[in-house]
Amino acid sequence: MKTTPAKTERLHALDSLRAIMMLLGLVLHTAITYGTVDYGSSWMLKDPNTTHVTFDAIVALIHSFRMQIFFLIAGFFGALLFYERSPARMIKNRIQRIGLPFLVFLFVLWPSIKFAFTYTDLVFSGAPDAWQQAVEDLWSWSSLLPTNTFHLWFLYDLIHVNILFLGFAFLFIRWKRGADFIKRNFIWVIKRPLVRLVVLSLLTGLVYYSIDTYSVPSTASFIPNYLEVFYYSSFYAFGWVLFKAKEQLDEFKNGDRISLVAGIALFFVHIIYRDSYTFLQHVVLQAITVWLLIFGIMGCFIRYGSQHSYKMRYISDSSYWVYLIHLSFVAFFPGLMVDWPIPAVIKLLIVVGASSIICWISYHYLVRSTFIGKFLNGRKYPRKG
Repeated sequence: MKTTPAKTERLHALDSLRAIMMLLGLVLHTAITYGTVDYGSSWMLKDPNTTHVTFDAIVALIHSFRMQIFFLIAGFFGALLFYERSPARMIKNRIQRIGLPFLVFLFVLWPSIKFAFTYTDLVFSGAPDAWQQAVEDLWSWSSLLPTNTFHLWFLYDLIHVNILFLGFAFLFIRWKRGADFIKRNFIWVIKRPLVRLVVLSLLTGLVYYSIDTYSVPSTASFIPNYLEVFYYSSFYAFGWVLFKAKEQLDEFKNGDRISLVAGIALFFVHIIYRDSYTFLQHVVLQAITVWLLIFGIMGCFIRYGSQHSYKMRYISDSSYWVYLIHLSFVAFFPGLMVDWPIPAVIKLLIVVGASSIICWISYHYLVRSTFIGKFLNGRKYPRKG
């Protein structure tokens, strides 16, 4: 299938959006440490001296659209591989780009992640010999074996989602009438901003209602959480069908800025008055908020991010590596700064900034033009240019 310049520009925009959604993980995982909400065993770090409720809102806002958009774009590019390359090449690509990196980095990263979390947790609890205890804890073989998928949970879920949709894809290859029916009605809905908001919010609301929650947690267990997989599969499905109707991508620019503003406004209305809503009202508000933010963010990226940029291309290429290795740094640095008499926002900026610098320097010199870059992105890139 011939790719026109306009289609290539839209692909650049979606790939850039995918990268930004991954990089927001640095902000999200740092903000949790300086927020006031206790996330229990899923994130045990909480600065005892410097927290602010603002970071709870930041975490909740990012969580309300980030992974939904990521899985949507994953569905779009999964369909691109399946239909424009071949099912066999799609399977090979997903194994090489998702399955193998998940398995390798699960073991490679675990010791540093375990050390960082143990050290900072000990510092936050006032232990005088936190460094020594954290080092000694690493000497046991059990500490070298991962006990959960930590921040790689989304890769684990994505593996399951891809397997699920391969089955659907082969089904619709045989059932062409059903595939044409879905595409035709999908296009009709996408072309009408108010209709698409109502229809997709209704579908997502039904998903929330069926899994009995309007806030899907990100679990890191090795035991697959099929409610979580089902939830993110709904956005993957939208992205998959969107690829079949990719000529409609520009429709997202219709009302994008209004959708973005409305989505942010509705998000804050929801969290400010959350104690006064019934479960059904929570479901409705959350479903509408999710799709307003998706339409707004995707539309703005297609509007402003479609033209090729070497800087954005570099950021997109590096985002996978940066996300993979960032967790140890954003968990470790807060322990070093626990007694610094500075506001939480300054601490957050220092942690995010220092972690980003280390991640990008390591990408540029250790990954971009090496076998690691080829392992993650499928090819090596020259450091210059």
